[in-house]
Order: sequence, then C-alpha cells, then structure tokens
Amino acid sequence: MRLERVATWEELMRAANRGDALAYRELLRAITPVLRGIVRARGTVLGPEGCEDIVQEVLLAVHLKRHTWREDAPLRPWLYAIARHKVADAFRARGARVDLPIEDFADLLRAADEPDPLLSHDLDRVLGALEPRAADIVRGFGIRGETVAETAERLQMSEGAVRVALHRALKSIARLRERMME
Repeated sequence: MRLERVATWEELMRAANRGDALAYRELLRAITPVLRGIVRARGTVLGPEGCEDIVQEVLLAVHLKRHTWREDAPLRPWLYAIARHKVADAFRARGARVDLPIEDFADLLRAADEPDPLLSHDLDRVLGALEPRAADIVRGFGIRGETVAETAERLQMSEGAVRVALHRALKSIARLRERMME
C-alpha cells in the first residue's frame, strides 16, 4: 500500500504560478478556512457577513498578486500579511467605528454629583472684578438664593436700589465676559 504525500502550500502555489489549475484549486481549498479564521479573529466587530466579504477580498488579492510571492519564501506569512491588510482596510472603510448601545454603559458614564472645581475659581475671578457691594448682591441672589427683600434688609438698602445694583453688576459681568472671549 502506497501513501500519497500531501503537497505543501508552497508546492501548490509554485505549481499554480506555472499554470496548474488543479493545484491552484487545491491551494484555495486549503487556505480558505485558515484565512477565514484569521479574518474572524481580527474583525469580530464586522460581523459574519463583513468577515466573509473580507475573506473574498483576501482571496481576490491572492489571485491578483500571486506573482509577487517569492518562491523561496514561506507562503503563510505572505498570506497572513494580505489578510491583515484587508482587515485594516475594512476598518478604515467603515471609519473604524464600533456601534455599541449607550444603555449598556450608562452606569459607567454617569458623572459624579460633585461641583465643578473650576466653577468656584471662575466665579471668584468674575466677582472679584466687581465692586464689593455689587459682588455681595450677586452672591446673595445667585449663590445663596436670597430675595430682593432679604438682600435689601441685609445690606440696609431699598429694594429699588438692590435691583438697580444687581442690574449694573450683571451688565458689568456681561462686558467682562465679552472681553474674556476676545
């Protein structure tokens, strides 16, 4: 009983490059499952259809570029490089974007319920540019939540004077903001 020796991929590719159609068909049957595994491992987010499209592109590239393979070199690294590049091309073509439902990450993305540390610094800087009484009025309304009557009583001013001072302070803050934006 005589056992037939199985041809290596390199032997099949050499024969295919010399025009042996049967060797080429056998090579494609042998490499396709391996290439499919490589593409699936690297391109899992592309889905089964996307992976199969890439496998077809790899096989087409092998067909079109088979003359570039050096016959004295191993075939696997050459094939793997083509597969790797085709997967990268597929990611580039789809913008390397992975769509995941945000609901799955909502708990992880929740912001802490702490005050913004820069807010108080910015507020102090803006209020520091106002005259002390105007800054005190803005703090009373904006931070402490006082009413006009409460602020007027605390500062021993009339309610009308508090309204006018608040209006002027807010105009000053708006002008300061415009200067800061320039």
